[in-house]
Formats: sequence, C-alpha cells, structure tokens
Amino acid sequence: METLYRRLLKVMPRLGVQVTDLGPGTAVVSRRGGHARIPLQPGADLLARGTGRYSVTRAGKGTWVVLDKKAHKAAQTPGKWTDVRLGDTGAHLLMTEDAKADERRFQLAAGEYLCAQHVAGMLAAYEVNCVFDVGANAGQYAKRLRRFGYTGRIVSFEPTADAFARLERAAADDPEWQVHHFALGREETTQSIHTGWNSMNSLLPPSDYGRGRYKRFAKSQTEEIEIRRLDGVIEKALDGIADPRPYLKMDTQGFDLEVFAGGGERIADFVGLQSEVAALRLYEGSPEMSEAIAVYEGSGFGITGMYPVTREESTGRVVEFDCVMMRAEAATAKG
Repeated sequence: METLYRRLLKVMPRLGVQVTDLGPGTAVVSRRGGHARIPLQPGADLLARGTGRYSVTRAGKGTWVVLDKKAHKAAQTPGKWTDVRLGDTGAHLLMTEDAKADERRFQLAAGEYLCAQHVAGMLAAYEVNCVFDVGANAGQYAKRLRRFGYTGRIVSFEPTADAFARLERAAADDPEWQVHHFALGREETTQSIHTGWNSMNSLLPPSDYGRGRYKRFAKSQTEEIEIRRLDGVIEKALDGIADPRPYLKMDTQGFDLEVFAGGGERIADFVGLQSEVAALRLYEGSPEMSEAIAVYEGSGFGITGMYPVTREESTGRVVEFDCVMMRAEAATAKG
C-alpha cells in the first residue's frame, strides 16, 4: 500500500513544486527549477539546482572541484586543476595553471592567508583578550581577525576622516570592537598626514624609491590629525578586562617605531606584537627592517613569523614583511 508520504510527493509537482526524492522519508522541495543529483563518490552526492548549472571536475584522488558554470568559464576548463597535499596536515591546496604561472601573486596571497592564520593561532595560544589595531584604515585587519575566530576585544585607531568613517560603520554592530579617531605616536601633538594614497596614507613623505614604485605618491593632500601616546590610552582600552593580555598590531606606513616608543614602560604589558617592517624603504625617515626588529627584540619579543606583504615584480625582492613577535615568557607564565 502506498504511503501518504509517497502520495504527497506525486501530488506536489502538479502544484508547481519541484520534488527531489532522496530516499525513504527524505526529499528536497523547491518552488523554482528542477534539481539534479550528481554523484561525487560513494556516500557523497552534490544536489544542484538545474541540470546544467554546475560542473564537477576531478582534481586528484578523492578530490573534486564543483563550480558554477559562469565561474567555471572564467576560471579553467576541466582537468586544469592540481591537488597539492600539504604535508600530513590533512589539508589540500587546489591550484590552477594560472595560479602556478603567476608565482608572485600566488605567494603574496598565500602569505596573507598564512599570516592571518598564524596570528589567530598565537592569539589563542597566548590567550590574548585585547588587540590594539593601530593604523586600522577601514577595519580590514579587525574583520580578518573575526573571520579567523578571534572573539575578544579589538581597539582600533585610525586618524584620517574618510577611513575612520568606514571603520566606524564596520564596527557598528560589534560590541567588542572599539574605534578611536586619532593616531598613536611618540608625542601628544597634532601633525599633517599625507592622504589620497588609499591604505598607504602616511605621516612621512615618500622616499625616492617609493615615488619610483607607486604612482599614487606623485599627488598628495594633507589632513591635520591628532596624535596621542599609547601609554595614555591603555587603561581605557583595557577597562573591564580582569586579566588583560593585550597584543599590539601596527601598520602605520613607516611610523611603527614611533607608536612603539609611545608605549613607554607599558610595552611590557603586551604579550605580542605585529609590525610591518621594510626591507626596501617606501617612506623617508622610516627605520630599516634590522633597526625595527632590534628594538622589538630589545624589549623582549621574539620572531614567530615573517610574511611578505609586497614584492618587486621584476626582481622578486620583498619590499615589506609582516613581522609577528611574541614574548616567550608570557607563554611560559600561562603554564
């Protein structure tokens, strides 16, 4: 005898509803378009709306790439994917021929991901509960922290008006994300900042090398901004945190050591830091990479990761690194 469930499945298409029967007691019901069931491997199927909308390409043993047809046409034809096993981690990297051909762009994209993943790991390992995001721009760094699972407090500092407006909007729905409309530096003062350089706005003028590398440096506007010391804002930033374990991220286009100097003795409170250090200086008066790292090491921080931010296309030389450093005794103190 036919069950009520089976009779309903037969009736529903007459009402303009599409039904895909997956087995006893299980069905997918849709008001628009038919569904196709595409076998991927034993015990795993792809259910796709429209029989011709998706394509499945084998990328290696036990690995398939599933693409919307529009994306597929823009990417690669079947068979052009390579499945790269990442050691014994269980992770795989899927690469197209284009990705392998553009080594520089691929390396930078991979470096950005690996840096974010490493920072997330360090924040968790050192039980960081407050990240000082200095040079926040529109909030890209803080949003990346959230995507990688960090749930603690973020305190962002951005001095330029346009970027701060975007930062404020980005943080509006996050109660654990504070934003401040000023810069941090060695002295409490006001100063003109070069603007119109997108995420590269700086308190320093471009170097000869910087002008040769970036056309955006040819034109500049200035904006008067407020600068405060880090040690003067720490207490308010950490208010309400019972056992503060702060982390200092600096991305201030050549001004990171000035921010660091403004921390005074309170730098000892930070369990880790992240600084953009320059192998090739884009800004006049910015410190060399070796100088910056020596200062950080002199304050008790040790390097845990170095990730290229930009590289010269013609020579392959790294222009800037994201340098991640932690205070080893902070990990030991955790037990």
